[in-house]
Amino acid sequence: MRSDNRTKGQLRPIKITRHFTDYAEGSVLIECGNTKVICTASIEDKVPRWLKGTGQGWVTAEYSLLPRSTQTRVSREAAKGKQTGRTVEIQRLIGRALRAVIDLEALGERTITLDCDVIQADGGTRTASITGAFVALVDAIDYTFGGHGTFPITDFCAAISVGIGPDGPITDLCYEEDSAAVVDMNVVRTGAGHLVEVQGTGEHGTFTRAELNELLDLAESATDELMNIQRVALGTVADKVGKVYPVESSIEGAGQ
Repeated sequence: MRSDNRTKGQLRPIKITRHFTDYAEGSVLIECGNTKVICTASIEDKVPRWLKGTGQGWVTAEYSLLPRSTQTRVSREAAKGKQTGRTVEIQRLIGRALRAVIDLEALGERTITLDCDVIQADGGTRTASITGAFVALVDAIDYTFGGHGTFPITDFCAAISVGIGPDGPITDLCYEEDSAAVVDMNVVRTGAGHLVEVQGTGEHGTFTRAELNELLDLAESATDELMNIQRVALGTVADKVGKVYPVESSIEGAGQ
């Protein structure tokens, strides 16, 4: 048993609250144990310069640890005038993960920005951000597209941390476990079982191919469970993912 009495493959309690804020097209509070992240999805009728005239949209992400989300205060990066390498790495990961399950041509020349703000951190903030941001993304698309044309989201997507602790491989590491892990790994998967990203590092030692296989097996089971939680949270909207609807001439006002 672990410090919080979970088995090696057991997730922390997961709670997804949709429509958490009033103004974003999609917004979610995701709670993974003591890790809490607000994820919002904003849609704008514009694209980066290099995509103008292509008929293709874009999905990007921003990530932030709020000042007292950790045991000691973290200074706002805006006050320092630049982002840390960790922040840049995480927001690129979130963007890549969500672009893997959206048809950018069906999206049209629109940009979706996913803002992931960590209000309390206890390990797994990047994976919680991806899992929560997916739900916010679905709600934003549903609000904008409704039942018009191709629903641009092609599949589900979720992420989980796995690692090797003193007693072997474990799933969904809290901060205490993450800081002491021999191996730390983040895995992003789609509903079809395709891997989007695998980030694995021997922090305090090495790992074998057999241990890697066990970590991936744990991640597969965990992300399947997370995607089921996403489906339950989304309710009937979940049925729209991967569907094509009759094309209409305009999507203006759809979903409102």
